[in-house]
Amino acid sequence: MNRRTNRRNFMKGTALAGAGFWVAGGLTRAASRSPNERVQIASIGVGGKGASDCQQANNHGKVIAICDCDEKPLSQMGERLSDAERFTDYREMLTKLGKKIDAVTVSTADHTHAPASIMAMRLGKHVYCQKPLTHTVWEARMMRETAKKYRV
Repeated sequence: MNRRTNRRNFMKGTALAGAGFWVAGGLTRAASRSPNERVQIASIGVGGKGASDCQQANNHGKVIAICDCDEKPLSQMGERLSDAERFTDYREMLTKLGKKIDAVTVSTADHTHAPASIMAMRLGKHVYCQKPLTHTVWEARMMRETAKKYRV
């Protein structure tokens, strides 16, 4: 086979896989939820870069919970997202609303990225985390293993 034929076969296979994914409804959520329902998001860290991450997340889903240890950005974001529950401890938020949340954004101080992300992943939540992802190689390995284990 020549290079052009290989590329054509690859493109056909990719198109068929994409079509199958689309027909099957893409990635499915819990069976009890409608596929038409918006993604429920929690934002950890809503000051500075976290504010724009939270706003963008709200454009693509519904932010139902916000968390920040600083009251000022928490109240400012709370005014924009009046329906979102407010928390000052992400552990409390994830414990209380774990079953209602589909995804989590983590935009905190660098040293808390891994602990917050790992806790969310252990609850089966998909995570968007700001850089740097981790502080140590061990944290990076833990995040990789956790994501693989919980398939998020």
